[in-house]
Order: sequence, then structure tokens, then C-alpha cells
Amino acid sequence: MRKIIPFSRMFIPATILSTVLILGGITLFFVRGGFNLGVDFQAGMVQEVRFAPTAFTLTWDGDGTARVAVDGNGIHIINSGAGMEMRSRSFLFGEYPTVGEITRAMQEQLPGLSAELRLPAETASQWLTRGATGSPLLGAVPFRIHWLDPAAREISVANVREVIEASMDETVVIQSMGQPTDRHFLIRVQGESGRPMPQPTETEPETQSLEGDETQVGYADEVMTDEAEVATGIADVIEAETAAGRGADGILDILEAHFGEGEVMVLRSDFVDSRFAGHLTDQIGILIAATLLLVLLYASIRFRLQYAVGAVLGIVHDGIVVVAFVVLTRMEFNTTTIAAILTILGYSTNNTIVVFDRIRENRRLYPEEAFIGILNRSLTETLNRTIITTVTTMLAVMSLYIFTTGAMRDFAQALMVGMVSGVYTTTFIVTAFMTFWENRKVAKTRKETAASSGRTPGKPALSKA
Repeated sequence: MRKIIPFSRMFIPATILSTVLILGGITLFFVRGGFNLGVDFQAGMVQEVRFAPTAFTLTWDGDGTARVAVDGNGIHIINSGAGMEMRSRSFLFGEYPTVGEITRAMQEQLPGLSAELRLPAETASQWLTRGATGSPLLGAVPFRIHWLDPAAREISVANVREVIEASMDETVVIQSMGQPTDRHFLIRVQGESGRPMPQPTETEPETQSLEGDETQVGYADEVMTDEAEVATGIADVIEAETAAGRGADGILDILEAHFGEGEVMVLRSDFVDSRFAGHLTDQIGILIAATLLLVLLYASIRFRLQYAVGAVLGIVHDGIVVVAFVVLTRMEFNTTTIAAILTILGYSTNNTIVVFDRIRENRRLYPEEAFIGILNRSLTETLNRTIITTVTTMLAVMSLYIFTTGAMRDFAQALMVGMVSGVYTTTFIVTAFMTFWENRKVAKTRKETAASSGRTPGKPALSKA
């Protein structure tokens, strides 16, 4: 017969530890100034950049217009115009393996196209690319074709942040994308967003009767006022976007001033309004509330209210523990962090439901055994399953933590903390709450029984002689 582990002996110490962790997490949240908000929860200009030197520049002074496109196969140029047949030329990297060969072929086949090399002619052409912003239309202004150096030195987030913050007063949030050798970053210039545009309200116009004629007095003034408010709102939004745009251009200038002209490639520039960030925050709140409600309903239907409240308590406990860890480590709080928290809640709920199912089964098999014994028996019987599931899942998560960087590594780190917290919560916190609930229910039943028999609980019944 398997030895029953007395988990119940740790209920009180675990409750004290959890209370300290929760109070410490709440205190830490306010002392550290809340979350280290990532690029998903702040208004401003989002700019995606990648450090890649300029391989060569293109200019056009030929007939018609010329547009350039770059993909994984090569460089494609389309020449068109009024009164001329459209011509398309593709210069594949397989046919022209170096930048010297590909630029020479382009100039020979397209009269009016000029290319100025910035890198050695023997540089491999397969790593050529272009930024995603700006017009692909060639003209007198040099158009940059960049080169992704496969052996480039790493550039850290701290280095980029130091360079930008040394030259800007605005709040800047930086997130690494991919591997450090990719030198790929998401940069947000945090700024004030335009306030929501007021919409004209439907109000009853004031009327005044003059010699029997009803004239709508003040209606025109009301419409003009509404239009002025709308115009003001639009102007504020445009001003905010323009300011953010200036901030994005300023970042590009700062980075090029430090790392070299033409060394930075802009992949994306977007303006994110604070209303979008607020909407995202509201959606997350609704999602978490819906999760708690659905777990409560599911556990109530499948088990009973006692189990359902315990499951919700466990979810809240795990959420607070992970949030406290995020605040403590100053990990960026972004959509990836939210995904990690929701994954943890699901994992913890699954483990809790397994334990609940075994408790229900054992209550049927051992109806005379005390509830605390049922809990210890159920936790002991599910211990092997809990350990095996957690360890195998942890191995996969540890692989993510070891072999990835940036947001994925933060995701894995939060998952590891949450998985440990989930096992601890199910084993000690949820079951401790269920024990407390059961003891209260038993005490209430005894009190009602004693009251109905006319004696005080805990004292012998008086003789009626």
C-alpha cells in the first residue's frame, strides 16, 4: 500500500508564505512604479529598424519612371511611362552572385540607371534587401539597397537605448526582435495622443417665437460649436501624429549619427493612438474576467461550488505570483507576457481539475474517511502524474529559454515561474482553502444539530429526569 504523504501539515506555512508573496507583490508594484510597459500599451510612434549597411544606391534619369522591388530571389526593376512599352528586368542573385556583378548588369541593361557602390564589389548579393518604408520610385534622390551582414557583430538593446536616450528627451521603449545577431529592434517614441474626437450630439435646438413664426435660434451656433470641437480633435490627432513622426525621424538620425550614415534600415513606422492601447487593456481585463467566470461555472457544474471557488482562488493566486515576478524583474509587460499569464492559468487549472477529480472519486471510495485524509490521499495519488507532466513540459520551456532571446525568452521565463507556482498552488493553497471550507461546513452542521437537540455544542446533553 502506498504511503500517504501528509500534505496537510504544510497548509498553514504555505498560506503564510502566499500571504507574504501577495502582499510583497502588491507593495513592489507600487514601489517600482507599476509595470515596465512594452510597446503594446503605450501611445506614440512605433518604428521597426534593422542595422544593415548600404550596399549601393540607385538613381534614375532615363525615360519614364522606374520602380524597384527586392525579394529573396533578386532585384526587380519596372520601367514604364506614357507612350512607351512597360519593361521589367529581374536580376537574380543566382546569376549575379556579387554586388559588383549585379550593379554592372543593371546599368548595362537599363540606360538611365546609375548605381554607386558603398561596399566592396565582391560582396555576396544574396544578402541584399531594402527598407519597407519610402517610395520604391527611383529618381534623383539616391535609393538605398541594404546588405544584411551574416557575420555582423551583435548590437544589444542596452546599447541602442543608451544611444537614443543620450540625445532625446522623449520616453523611448526598445524591444529586440529575433536573435541578437539579427540586429533587429522595435522602437517606440512615447508621446501624447490626440484626445478622442468629440462627436456632434443630438440636442433639441432652442426655439423662439417671433410674431407667430417659429425660428430656430442658436441651432447654427450649436452646429458651428460642434464642428469647431471636431476640427480641434482632428487637429490634435494630426499634431500628435506629426510629433511622433518627427520623433521617429529623429531616432533614425540619431542612430545613423552613432552607427554611421546608411547603416540603419527602417522596416516599419506606425502611429499608435492611446485609445488603441486603452482598448487593448480593456480587452485583456475582459478576457481575464471571462476566464475566471468560465472556470467558476465549469467547476460548479462538474463538481460543486466549494471546488469552483477554490479553482478561481488558485487562478488569482498564480496570476498575482507571475505579475509580481514580472514587476520584480522589470520584464516588459506586453502581449507576449499576457499570453504567458493566460497559458499559466490554463496549465494550473488543468492540474487543479485533475486533483479535484481524484478527490471526488476518493470521497466515493472512502465515505467514512475524514476530508483531510481524502485530500492527502488524492494529492499523493496524483503526485507522480503532476511531477512527470511538469518536468516534461518544463524541458520544452527550458529549451525556449536557452535557445531564444527577446520576447520569446521572457515568455519562457514567465512560463517556468508560473508552472512551479501552479503546482504549489494546487497542492497547498487550493486544497487548504477546501479544507477551511469543509471545516466551516462541518462546524455549521454540528451547531445546527446541537441547536435542534437543545444542547450546547461540545457539552454533554442534560438529563431530562
